[in-house]
Amino acid sequence: MHTLRQIFNRQKKALFFLLALFVIGWAFSAFKPFFAGMILGSLFGLYNFFILVRRMERFDQNVSKGKETKSIGGTALRFGSGVAAAAIALSMPEKFDLIGTVVGLMIPYVLLLVDRIVVHVKHF
Repeated sequence: MHTLRQIFNRQKKALFFLLALFVIGWAFSAFKPFFAGMILGSLFGLYNFFILVRRMERFDQNVSKGKETKSIGGTALRFGSGVAAAAIALSMPEKFDLIGTVVGLMIPYVLLLVDRIVVHVKHF
């Protein structure tokens, strides 16, 4: 079984590849606000995924040591990060498309789902 850090590193590589495609789309297309929103949302989505991984690793360590854990902090940070990305997109609508930002926020989670399906098909 893959560790959470290995999964995160794989996701990070795939997301950086997608970010490169979004930058190319932003540079050479007429849909600059949409691609800028996708870039903004993807960066905030990667940050959210990093927070999730970090909190899960800390939770795992605390459970192994028999300590009590708090779990609401990571959720509040991820929610606040999503609100911040949407606020940036809403404050500069000529630069960032809100729909692109929201789609970009979900990209790491879609990549995680695809990765799990690929790993499951490959191993079973």
